[in-house]
Amino acid sequence: MLLVEARLPGGQRGIGWAIAIGRLIMRHAPIAVLAGVLFASPAVAETLLVGNKGEDTLSLIALDSGAELARLPTGKMPHEIAISPDGRQAAVVAYGSTTIDVFDVAKRTKLGTIDLSPNQRPHGLLWLPDGRLVATTEGSESVAVVAPDGKLTSIATGQKGTHMVVVAPDNRTAYTANIGSGTVSVLDLKEGRKLRDLTIGGKPEGLALAKRGRELWVGDLDAPRVSIWDTASGEKIAEQPVDPVAIRVLASPDGELVATSNIASGTISLFDAETRTPLKTIKVSGEQVKGQVTLLFSADSKRLYAAETGHDKVAEINVASGEVLRRIAAGKNGDGLAIAP
Repeated sequence: MLLVEARLPGGQRGIGWAIAIGRLIMRHAPIAVLAGVLFASPAVAETLLVGNKGEDTLSLIALDSGAELARLPTGKMPHEIAISPDGRQAAVVAYGSTTIDVFDVAKRTKLGTIDLSPNQRPHGLLWLPDGRLVATTEGSESVAVVAPDGKLTSIATGQKGTHMVVVAPDNRTAYTANIGSGTVSVLDLKEGRKLRDLTIGGKPEGLALAKRGRELWVGDLDAPRVSIWDTASGEKIAEQPVDPVAIRVLASPDGELVATSNIASGTISLFDAETRTPLKTIKVSGEQVKGQVTLLFSADSKRLYAAETGHDKVAEINVASGEVLRRIAAGKNGDGLAIAP
C-alpha cells in the first residue's frame, strides 16, 4: 500500500492510501509525498515501458510477445522513465510540465503525481537504491531530489540545458549534462550542492559512468565523438569517434560495454569499457529520419533496445551479433524506455 501525503490549500494536510482507494496526489500541490510501497502487486513477467512524448501516454508492453498491455495517460511530454528498486513501480517525467507520474506496473494504473515545483521541465530521471528520485529540471537549471519521505531538495546547476543525469555507485555524486553551457556539473546529493563544472565543449547530452564510477563518458550533439573523463581529477583522458551524433551514452549492466545512440546515422557504437577500444558499429536503421534516441540494455547485457521516435517503434538488437531481432510498436514518438522485471 502506498501512503501519500499532499499539502492542501491553507496548510491542511491530506493523507490518502493510493492503492486502497485510488486517490491521486494533488497535481498542483507544492510538494507531493511518495512514501513507499508496502503491498504493491508484483509484476509477473518483464514489461517494457515506453514514454510516448508525442501523445502524452505511457505504453506497457509484454516484452516476450511485444503485445501492448495498456496505454496510460501521463503528464505533458513524457520522457525518461525509472523503475523502483523493487521493480514494482515506474516513474515518468513530464518534460513539458513540473511533474513525475508514478505507476503500478503490474496493475497498470497510476498511483499518483509528484509536483517538483518550483523546479521546471524535468527530463533525466533515476530511482536510486535507497528510494530517492533524482530528476534534472532543465527549465530551472537545477536537479530535483525527492526523498522517500517526500522531502524535496533542489540543487542549482546554474547551467543551461541540464538534461541528463548519472549517479556514481556511492549514490552521492551525480553528474549532469548541460547542453547549452557545454559543461557537466558535479553534484553532492547528500549535501545538496554543486561541487564544480567540467568544461566539456560542444553540446553534451548523453553521458554514462564506467569502471565503477571512475570514468565518465560524454556524447556531443555538435560533433561525432565521445569524450572520456577521469572523475577524480576532472581531466579529459581520451576521445573516440562515433557516427554522428551520440545523443545517448549507456554503460551495460555487467560493466563490460559502453554504447552510444547515434541519432543522425541510425547506428549504435559499441566500446570495450575497460580499454575504451571501439568494438563494432551496429546498423539499426541506418536512417536519420527514424529518430533513434534512447538506448536500454537488458539486465543480462545481451540485448539492446533503441527507441526509434520517428516511426513509433522500439528496435530490439542482439548485442553479440548486431542483428535487429524485431521492432516493437509503441505510441507516437516513443522515446523514454525502461524494463520492469
